[in-house]
Formats: sequence, C-alpha cells, structure tokens
Amino acid sequence: MTSSPLTDREISLVRTSLSVVAPQATEMTVYFYAILFARYPDVRGLFPENMDVQRDRLLRGLLRIIDLVDDVDNLVRFCSRLGRDHRKFGALEAHYPAVGECLVASLTRFAGSAWNHEVAAAWTRAYTVAAQVMIDAAADDTRLRPATWEAQIVRHEHRGNGIAEITVLPDQPYPFVAGQYVSLETPWYPRTWRHYSPAHLPRADHTLTFHVRAVHRGQVSNALVHHAVPGHRVRLGPPQGDMTLAAAGDRDLLFVAGGTGLAPIRALIEEAAASGMRRYVDLFVGARTAEELYGLDDMLRLAQRHHWLSVRAAVSHQSIPGQQGTLPQVLREFGPWDRHEAFLCGPPDMVVSAVHTLRQQGTPLAHIHHDPLDTPVLTAPLIPPRPGQEIDQL
Repeated sequence: MTSSPLTDREISLVRTSLSVVAPQATEMTVYFYAILFARYPDVRGLFPENMDVQRDRLLRGLLRIIDLVDDVDNLVRFCSRLGRDHRKFGALEAHYPAVGECLVASLTRFAGSAWNHEVAAAWTRAYTVAAQVMIDAAADDTRLRPATWEAQIVRHEHRGNGIAEITVLPDQPYPFVAGQYVSLETPWYPRTWRHYSPAHLPRADHTLTFHVRAVHRGQVSNALVHHAVPGHRVRLGPPQGDMTLAAAGDRDLLFVAGGTGLAPIRALIEEAAASGMRRYVDLFVGARTAEELYGLDDMLRLAQRHHWLSVRAAVSHQSIPGQQGTLPQVLREFGPWDRHEAFLCGPPDMVVSAVHTLRQQGTPLAHIHHDPLDTPVLTAPLIPPRPGQEIDQL
C-alpha cells in the first residue's frame, strides 16, 4: 500500500462522525456486541465470558485505527499486529464482514443526524481497508508459526508476597528472545489472556518460567498463583515486544525493575552475561519494603560473578540501611544516564516516572525501552525495528 487508502474527504467524514458518537461510546459498544452476538451467535465463542474489558478494547482499537487512517505505514503496522494477535482467539476471515456490518449499524444508530450515505460509505471503506490488512497479516503468519502453543505446568513455587514462579513445558518448541513477553490463557478463564515475560534466556529443554504476582481482583494472576499446580495446562500466544538487547547498540546499560518486572530484566542480564559483552550494566531494583525486594539476592550473587554488573536496591516505604526512596528518586541521585541505553519494567506509575526522570537528565527517548503499559496489541510502539532486530520472530 503506497498511498493513502482514503481520500481527505473520507478521512474528515470518518473522524467527524466518530467525534459525534464519542460521548456515547460506552452505550455504542454495548449495542455493537449485542447485535453482533444476536446476528452471528457463533462469534460469541471467540470472546471471554466477562465482556467489560473487551468492550473497552474495541473502542480503543477503533480510535487508534481512525487516528492512523492518514498514516498509511503505521496503519498497516498496527492492523497487521491486530491480525496476527487475533489468530489466538480463533478469528477467521469470515468473521470480519460480520464485525464490519455490526459496527456500521451501531454507528448509524448513535450518530443520528450526522449520519448519511456518504459517511456510511467512508466508514465502510475505512473498515474494509483495515480488515483486509488484518486478514492478510493473519494469513502470512499462519505459514510461519502456530496460532497458540499448548503447554503443561511442570513446576510451581511460591516466593512470598503473593508471587509464584511458574514453569511450563510447551508441547512444541517455543521460540522467543530475551526481554519479550508472552500472552497466556488459563483453563479457569477461557479466552482471557494476560501477559508475562520469561525470566531467562531460551533453554535447551524448551521450558519457560514466569514470575506471577497475584494482583488485587486479578482473576488470571490469582488463579495462577493460588490454584495452579503441576499438571494443569495453559495456552501461550506468540512472543511479542522489542525490549531486547538488539536495540541497545554498544552503549552501557541501565536496567530498572520494580516487582515482578525483574523477570525480563533478569533475562536480558543473562543474555549480556552469555554474550561475553564488554560494557557496564547498572541494575536498580525497587520495592515498597525490604520483604518485597523480589529476586534481589539472585542478582547480587550474579554481580559477584560479573565485575561489569552493579546492583542497587531502593525501598520507598521503610527505613532500612541502604538506599531509600522511589526508584525514580534513586535514579536521579546516581545519574545522569544520558550515555546509557535504559530498559524499564514494573508498575506503570513507576515506569512513567522513571522515564520522566531519565528525560530530565538528558537521556534520548530513543534510548529508553519499556513494554507497552496497557493492552500490548493496542498500545505497543509502531516504530519499525532496527535492522537485524527480532520482533515477534518475523
């Protein structure tokens, strides 16, 4: 696709009409799913039982498509990612026209007098373009890898503070790169996927170990931590994410980890050690209390074996010997980090604050890496990978 798929007039019509229905977005998405499941009941099985989160994702996905409608390259990247990701839900080419039909019907109902034949034609064309990109990307992906991997839990270890280390063995080899994340579905909540990062390099026995914290009201995380045992089976979606060492160039490295965000950081440090690289690595591990400094002892032992690794802990809500304060505060104290490549993983508030601190100290945004802070398929950066960088194994 080398030119804009929509004319300027069509783009204006689509954006204007979307602004009209925006105040009624919640009601419109409820109506959309109601008529979709009524007209095409077989589609219901593709969605989770609890639709609250899914309704929000539809709207955000739609908003991003419309935002990119005049940015062809990024529109193709975004819709391609959606198409590949939808394979794990069981989406088929035949489902796309049904969704488009019900989307236009919903817009017709809620746009009122702002809707006419010209607006309907513009929306139909916009959806058709986006859907075709998704269909083509899914078809290409089918030739490269499975939609999902079946796996069995082979080890389950509680690590305190609501954290469990869960090791699974896929039925067939699962290719990934250190620093990437994996979508995971449990038998207790079918079609509800959550994202976790392997805490290690790829292994010869093909097992994957995830660090899972049971979060408040988190159905999947609580099931994995408190109910899962060896023998239970899960499903894995394809690996995603570009927080990999391939993005780091030859600069020294700064790693910042909060809570179970240490998992992908640990994998990256393992890769750095295995590669025999000759640059320095500073790791900051943060928590509210000393008891919550998950995995710190393992990192300190690793630092004893590798002179290039420096490990510091930050505790924000307890007075103990050592560094006190939030991770961004401690980062500011030991900075600046403008000559480093920075990798951040942890609670969204921590990541956002740490990015702000690094930017204030002159670290270029292109040298700061972190996973999407919300639904990855909807919010992941669209910038194309650098030459040689592996993204989704494609």
